[in-house]
Amino acid sequence: MVMIKERMENYGVQGISIASIKEGELDSVQHYGLLENGTSKTVNDESIFNACSISKFVTAVLALKLVEDGYLNLDENVNTRLKTWQVPQNKFTQSSSVTLRKLLCHQGGFIDPKDSFGLLEDSSIPSMLELLEGRSAYFPSPLEVSYVPGTEFHYSDAGFCLIQHLIEDVMGDSFEHLMDTLLFRPLQMDNSTFNPIILTERNINVSSGHHKDGQVVLGNYPIYPYPAAAGLWSTPSDLAKLMIELISTLKGPNKLGIALELMQAMFSPQGCADWSGLGVFLDNTKSSLELSSLGWGVGFQSAIVAFPESESGIVIMTNTDLGVHQTEGLIGEIIKSPMLEKV
Repeated sequence: MVMIKERMENYGVQGISIASIKEGELDSVQHYGLLENGTSKTVNDESIFNACSISKFVTAVLALKLVEDGYLNLDENVNTRLKTWQVPQNKFTQSSSVTLRKLLCHQGGFIDPKDSFGLLEDSSIPSMLELLEGRSAYFPSPLEVSYVPGTEFHYSDAGFCLIQHLIEDVMGDSFEHLMDTLLFRPLQMDNSTFNPIILTERNINVSSGHHKDGQVVLGNYPIYPYPAAAGLWSTPSDLAKLMIELISTLKGPNKLGIALELMQAMFSPQGCADWSGLGVFLDNTKSSLELSSLGWGVGFQSAIVAFPESESGIVIMTNTDLGVHQTEGLIGEIIKSPMLEKV
């Protein structure tokens, strides 16, 4: 315990929560520090953090669930099922169409403009349609394909906005409600939501975000108007439940009913990037496959690292943006060292 607290002080991390997975089970949950600097509110088992881009991993699971159930198709042109908006056709789409598979592995043809998808405190929250049409400050020009889909890798929030719009168009329901109904409830992820106001009303401990100097971010925490890309709030133990469920699929049926073939695709290199699976990132350079998903936003940083073959992993969530990549801060130290065994 002393070691993590000491490293927290060294980096200026206000609060942290850690869940470890061992042999396909939730092994331990540890938490340290404060929900908000300057208060006595401490992090506990039910404290939720903004997962930022880990949202994309969870979105990918929902998308695969809908593929399994026949509502979506990984490899057809998304315009086939889009109803209220269509991907504009241009010279880049003539030889290769935008598909769900390509979107999930960041090869869908979209390049996020510089300074897009930031957090704008004084801007009204646009609908997803307004965002795709370029009628918002978050994404000031209409979404269009900028390279031949499948030929390049470009990490894209816009691509996941399109995935959200596709899901809502096809299902005729809100992304948040579908996620709650099809994913969170079946897996008893009771402290996960894309609407933190709900958890505030239930008196769940919603963490404030912090800058690296310890100051609380404006408004206490960010609200991103593109949930599928960055809007998830959760706990490490809830995210561990999800990862356990997915890696257990490699050995047998799971609660979500997603077939082995789809899970193998999720955990396999896609398209032109051997490090990109479907909504997760891959590292095949080690003795066994490593899966990862990272989240970094205003006031928060987090990470999931898992090893499907040994059914082990770790989920780390913090309420402080250190201004450096996770692998260069406290999260990186925990992942790279046997620190957890010493606490």
